[in-house]
Amino acid sequence: MSSVLLSLLNVFGILIAVIALAAGLTFAERRLLALWQDRYGPNRVGPFGLLQVVADMIKLLTKEDWVPPLADRPVFVVAPTVLIVTILLSFAIVPVAPGIGVADLNVGLLFFLAMSSMGVYSLVLGGWSSNSKYSLLGGLRAAAQMFSYEVFMGLSLLGVVLLAGSFSLLDIVVAQTGLWYCVPQVIGLAIFVIAGLAETHRLPFDLPEADGELVAGYHSEYSGMKFAMFYVGEYLGIILISALIVTFFFGGWNGPFLPPIVWFLLKTFLFIGGFILVRASLPRPRYDQLMALGWKVLFPLALLNLIATGGITLALAR
Repeated sequence: MSSVLLSLLNVFGILIAVIALAAGLTFAERRLLALWQDRYGPNRVGPFGLLQVVADMIKLLTKEDWVPPLADRPVFVVAPTVLIVTILLSFAIVPVAPGIGVADLNVGLLFFLAMSSMGVYSLVLGGWSSNSKYSLLGGLRAAAQMFSYEVFMGLSLLGVVLLAGSFSLLDIVVAQTGLWYCVPQVIGLAIFVIAGLAETHRLPFDLPEADGELVAGYHSEYSGMKFAMFYVGEYLGIILISALIVTFFFGGWNGPFLPPIVWFLLKTFLFIGGFILVRASLPRPRYDQLMALGWKVLFPLALLNLIATGGITLALAR
């Protein structure tokens, strides 16, 4: 019974913490963007604008839940759910600290890649079912972008797998006790971070939304809580990618003096701040430039990194 209760505590504890953090990030991002761009952020609702998140929730809950008359209603309603579900399932394999985690799968990395690949269905189905040309174009862009960047996202992590000798995220963290993989896998780290930005559709890779071109892209026709699910899904994606960067390349919970969970959270928050800083500072490229970067630059780099890592690992094994 104690093991069952411990598992339930892990599941619901991580679930509640992740969702609460995603809600809080909507406020934190606005304040950080305001700080870095030298302007005011939320400062009207509550002290320091802290109740802005509550105001946003009330607005979304009371907004009309409208479905376009010519939309494919069942698909239109289900599409936002797919994004939330796939991201939350991915958190199941993230080892937060010793004894804190939902599942230690021996194919944890492959499970993450599978879940992130499934997430594209949410955007494509949302764009297609809306019966809007702008939404459809956004969905098609999302499919092309995620298909491209998923390829070298996986390749960038194979060097980590070669060094750790396992697909289990727990084994990967334990293998970094002496040396974090951000040192021998600096190229893989750079590629994974860029792929993570594209995966979460954050600036400068928010081409599926592209307000100036597609109004709002794949979620143009969404309102109320359905829109909120897409909105929160983006922040959940930021938290997930930041946690995985820490797990794969920065030793997970490893660190001196402080408790393991504190180290994991500090590292994760640092990369979340990095995601927000990138949005504050970089412009959006053209779509052809985005695809060319993926296939002509990052894909060959990922292959070279994999070949070099494999060769060095084989040479040292002899």
